[in-house]
Amino acid sequence: MRARSGSAPLVNVLYEDGGEFKVATVLTEGENSLQVEAPHGRRAKIKSKDVLLRFAEPGAGELLVQAEAMAGTVDANFLWECCGEEEFDFADLAREYCGHQPSAAEAAGILLKLHSAPVYFYRKGRGRFRAAPAETLRAALAGIERKRLQQLQVAAWAEQLAGGKFPDEFGPLKETLLYKPDRNRPETKALEEACKRTGLSHAKLMEYCGALPSSREYHLNRFLYEHFPKGTDFLTAFDIAPPRDLPLAQVSAFSLDDITTTEIDDAFSLTLLPGGRWRVGIHIAVPAIGFNPGSALDALARERLSTVYMPGGKITMLPPEAIARFSLAEGGTRPACSLYFDLRADDLKVESRETRLERVPVAVNLRHQAVEQLDAAFLEGTSRGDIPYSAELSMLWRFALTLEQARAKPAWASERPDYSFHVEGSAESARVTITERRRGTPLDKLVAELMIAVNSTWGKLLADRDIAAIYRTQSAGKVRMTTSAMAHEGLGISHYAWASSPLRRYVDLVNQWQLLALLDEKAPPFSRNSDVMLAAIHDFEATYAAYDEFQGRMERYWCLRWLLQEGVEIADAEVVRENLVKFDGLPLYARVPSLPGFAPGTGVELAVTEIDLIEAELRCAFRRRKEVREANQDAHKTKLEK
Repeated sequence: MRARSGSAPLVNVLYEDGGEFKVATVLTEGENSLQVEAPHGRRAKIKSKDVLLRFAEPGAGELLVQAEAMAGTVDANFLWECCGEEEFDFADLAREYCGHQPSAAEAAGILLKLHSAPVYFYRKGRGRFRAAPAETLRAALAGIERKRLQQLQVAAWAEQLAGGKFPDEFGPLKETLLYKPDRNRPETKALEEACKRTGLSHAKLMEYCGALPSSREYHLNRFLYEHFPKGTDFLTAFDIAPPRDLPLAQVSAFSLDDITTTEIDDAFSLTLLPGGRWRVGIHIAVPAIGFNPGSALDALARERLSTVYMPGGKITMLPPEAIARFSLAEGGTRPACSLYFDLRADDLKVESRETRLERVPVAVNLRHQAVEQLDAAFLEGTSRGDIPYSAELSMLWRFALTLEQARAKPAWASERPDYSFHVEGSAESARVTITERRRGTPLDKLVAELMIAVNSTWGKLLADRDIAAIYRTQSAGKVRMTTSAMAHEGLGISHYAWASSPLRRYVDLVNQWQLLALLDEKAPPFSRNSDVMLAAIHDFEATYAAYDEFQGRMERYWCLRWLLQEGVEIADAEVVRENLVKFDGLPLYARVPSLPGFAPGTGVELAVTEIDLIEAELRCAFRRRKEVREANQDAHKTKLEK
């Protein structure tokens, strides 16, 4: 190891370390390494092979400064023209470029220029380079120019967006930019740059630019973009088999649905038998007789899997012509798969049951809104002869109580309310009415119990005949769909196969094909482990959950629209847990950071401070506890009376 003597001149080195150029003063030098000291005082050990240049002047701390200044005067294209096709050392090129033995700063300047122009010069080793081929260089420079022009375009677009103008070029890409932006596209880069400048989200910025005129369409189209990329219209006509020659049922059926229901899957009938016995008929629409598995209409239903519901509209699983053909609409005779229960006269217990495929005359489609007063009448034990079919509905309700008692399980928790949304008008001018309705009313129980009876009876029938079906099971609190015929503990039944809504759910349609095969004494179309059966289960659960989530999002949106529509500034709510509350009379939940630590169920009064329809966000502030407010009002009233 040789050490620098006190009288010897300082020796400085330029070396490469981890892709960076550094300078230092040599302290000692060995055969393969050097001990050096950086200008800032830090000492290090470097390898001799990493040294690119040795110099005495200028000082180690100034070389790179001078070299960078020199490199800034060198034209990379001219330097490239000075090179041949062979590999070269930077020091040799520096000598040729300068026309003399270069100084340390000049040689280092050429090195920095070569290193900073990888498009022109390829690195071939430490301090060694090779000029890029002419054709490759032209292509690379053209790419750089395109990128430069693109950056200018991105900056111009971002400037327009930040100023509230939506560029014309963005029109065809609006939905892509909103719902699935491609960050490699210049339009997306411009949008993101404008969002940074303005502090707005993509959707809020488009609204600011006037490219998002309807908040409702924004939320709806986000769902359609993901789940219905081809649109919701039925673009082709479908082959539907002509009606089969089925026996005519000697009944007069009626249905009970919400006023907005158009896909009427189920209807009921009641017949008095000799000896005071009763026959209850549950009639289910049979679209499965109109088309076969594997047909074009099946493929469409398989793709959609379910009708999509939302306030003010829906997207049906089947096309209008299929719904019109098989829906149990009033005034006509429709094919139906009927389940009949013969009941004892004294206690309405089931004596026998029978399933038939037949034509059923449908007398009327009753609507909840027209007969809902029967709920109170049934509970009070009074009669309402002024309401159509009140006697029949009363008998069916009594039968439903018998079914519920046999299961020893309620159909649902009665304390949970349902909400009906009625939307009139379009876009931002629409008005919404939200009506709360308690679940578990007599009419609800009537329909729910009869549907459970259908699904459990047919599920067991298919299992007993060893015909595959899709079951909805529950054990240990977990609900799932399977081809195994297992119990539904929550409902207290041994079999539960969805089969009562074939116009609206694909799983029900699959089960109906299996049931029809049994009734026709034919081989069923699906085996238990068939790909169609298993895929239908997997896809249906995922899709049904997505549709349900969308319905919830749209209900939240319309709740916010209702608050704005009614000018609600002060609202009553109930604490759910911690700072989460539910608004009274609405299926609307919100976080209230200012809420004190009240117990669940506590009534509170909130100030509605901000509503954002695009983000579907609601901000509220706690005002007071409702009991405290009411107590103060009572005290004030008493004081006035005195």
